Amino acid sequence: MRALGTTFLIAAALVLSACGAPAPSTGSGAGGTYAAVTDDNGRTVSFDQKPARIAVTSASFIAPLYAVGGEVVGRPDSKMKIPDAAKAAPSIGKTYQIDTEKLISLSPDLVLLNRGMNEKLIDTLDANGIKTLVLDGKSYDDVKREIGILAALTGEKEKGEELVRKMDSDLDAVRRSIPQEKKRVAIIHSTGQGLSVQLDGSIAGCIANMLGWENTAAGMPALDKNPDAAPYSMETLVAQNPDILFVTSMGDEAEIRASMEAMFADNPAWQTVTAIREGRVYYLPQEMFLFSPGLDYPAAAKYMAGLVYP
Repeated sequence: MRALGTTFLIAAALVLSACGAPAPSTGSGAGGTYAAVTDDNGRTVSFDQKPARIAVTSASFIAPLYAVGGEVVGRPDSKMKIPDAAKAAPSIGKTYQIDTEKLISLSPDLVLLNRGMNEKLIDTLDANGIKTLVLDGKSYDDVKREIGILAALTGEKEKGEELVRKMDSDLDAVRRSIPQEKKRVAIIHSTGQGLSVQLDGSIAGCIANMLGWENTAAGMPALDKNPDAAPYSMETLVAQNPDILFVTSMGDEAEIRASMEAMFADNPAWQTVTAIREGRVYYLPQEMFLFSPGLDYPAAAKYMAGLVYP
């Protein structure tokens, strides 16, 4: 029994580390430097003292920052839940359309930028004497790495480590609560522009992997402008024949559900897919599977597992 338990923990650790890159380089620098951290763009940024005024361009950074003793002086508008403590902070626009003048007027000494969306602000902020860190909070490993960086900045390393241990423990509990059987899943993303298939680098793909399931799209060539998605092909999906079909979307869930079900009914080929035939089509909420769940990654995993194993 001990050997089996050890094997399970090792396997769980490997799965939990499979959705992101290695941990960042963090630490106190020499010569009185408060901290030096390497961000997700590979930039090492040194701080002579603890950043006192932090602004963020993504709402997903707020909860982890507050969890390790930080706070924000500026934040974006967002559909995501904003912690009560941060609601009074001034808005700096939407994540994809930051008001640079407003941001600079807040006199931050550090701005946390969303990777893949806000790097264009680096030079302007640097010219105004404002340090920046580029963070990618998409995958579970991204979130854990982000917590380590933020804890280094706030001086709360132990608090950050405890937070990560709690998340790992909660995820292990979710994995233990479901049958350890291989499920073949496909994840379709629906927008007004059409459909795509989510790869392992997506939030839903990462969580499915952590639960021990196989993403049938793994290994497919990614879209040019989205490394976490592949082109949708009904013929390919029918050939892959997943046991379970998850759907993520940008729009209203009721409308997407009605549109998808009409599509399934219109083409008889869909009825050959096991997931469709057995009624195993599940719609995933935006706040957990489109936007990074952040500290709620264990809750997102529990939600996905609960759909398959109520």
